[in-house]
Amino acid sequence: MSTPSLSGGAGAFSGFTRLCKGLAVVLIGGHIVVQFLPQAVNYLALIPARTIPFVWNLLTAGYIEQSVYGVVVSTLGLLFIGKLLEPVWGSREFLKFIFVVNFLTSICTFITAIALYYITMNENYLYLPLSGFHGVLSGFLVGIKQIIPDQELPLLKLKSKWLPSLSLLLSIAISFWTAQSATYLPILIFGTYLSWIYLRYWQRKPETKLKGDPSDDFAFSTFFPEFLRPVIDPVASIFHRMLCGRFDASSESQGYTLGGTTLPGSDPIEASRRRERGARALEERLAAERLGAAQGTEESGRDATESV
Repeated sequence: MSTPSLSGGAGAFSGFTRLCKGLAVVLIGGHIVVQFLPQAVNYLALIPARTIPFVWNLLTAGYIEQSVYGVVVSTLGLLFIGKLLEPVWGSREFLKFIFVVNFLTSICTFITAIALYYITMNENYLYLPLSGFHGVLSGFLVGIKQIIPDQELPLLKLKSKWLPSLSLLLSIAISFWTAQSATYLPILIFGTYLSWIYLRYWQRKPETKLKGDPSDDFAFSTFFPEFLRPVIDPVASIFHRMLCGRFDASSESQGYTLGGTTLPGSDPIEASRRRERGARALEERLAAERLGAAQGTEESGRDATESV
């Protein structure tokens, strides 16, 4: 079996899933609405001072892109990354991931804005309209890290497991030179972390009836360079016990371990199976794209010959 690649050649612009196309229409439609009706931002974007009573903006904000650049990046990211993740997770789980990460990211961003206001007494934190799909996009990168961590990017010569960390690092670096960092940085950070929480502890595995991914290769410290992990692991374990104590109990009752013996579907077997499914789905998609491109070339050549 040949090694799958993240580059799809001429077929890279085909094979988008129906769900991703539908969500892309939602993103483009939301952008058009706020362009022609600017006042709609007050009702659809997350404006902390107006979230009560407009509580629905916790749901809608993630699908509203206020800039052309934002809608282009979000739409392309959804289409291209979505056709990698959806075949592995399934359409229902893929949609659930988007909904949960978007909603929780909005809640955390709202709480952060309120906290920053009380700390600084700067009203800009209350009335700055926050929106965008980039929180979910950062979560997609975490999904790629989970299913194909050792896949090498064709241009950067970098393994895909570093995509979430690299994205956050670049965003934080750029924030020092832009005044608009408050509109995107919290969403990116929360999107990355909450998507890891979801995949690590909450995502259901129909084939094993277990939740999450307890493998060491997907631990929180793997987002950091090797030399920092001895420092990160003790801190992460504290938050793990504080926030995820119930998961530990449920994991033992569901069968991740029994008397210190790892059971089927758990670490590392389940993690290995997940990567194999990811690699297989990626290879099948790329093979279909290459076949479609070859058939298109053959038909073009045949038409040219007939016209001569």
